[in-house]
Amino acid sequence: SSGSTQSTGKQWYQRRVRGRLKDNSEVYKLVGPLLVKQEVPEAVSTVKKRINFIKGELERCDKNITGSEEKQARSREALAKIQQQYQAKMQAAAAAAGGPAQRS
Repeated sequence: SSGSTQSTGKQWYQRRVRGRLKDNSEVYKLVGPLLVKQEVPEAVSTVKKRINFIKGELERCDKNITGSEEKQARSREALAKIQQQYQAKMQAAAAAAGGPAQRS
């Protein structure tokens, strides 16, 4: 989903901004409380760099999420194995005691 978000943002930029900008257009950049005039090629370059940065951050986050999901799955499997071992020991203990296992 993050890739589609980035792609949608890039498509929006290309349709809305780039299609309307001409080399003689006036573009302003917010610097603190001031609007400072900026050249169109510089503004386009800045936006492209930001899009690439955001894309990289989204990819990094996706990798972190995937890693966390994999770790969670391994932990879930380990817990299930421990639960099975516990139940087997409780059943063995109940059989050795000659009756059903008692829970405390």
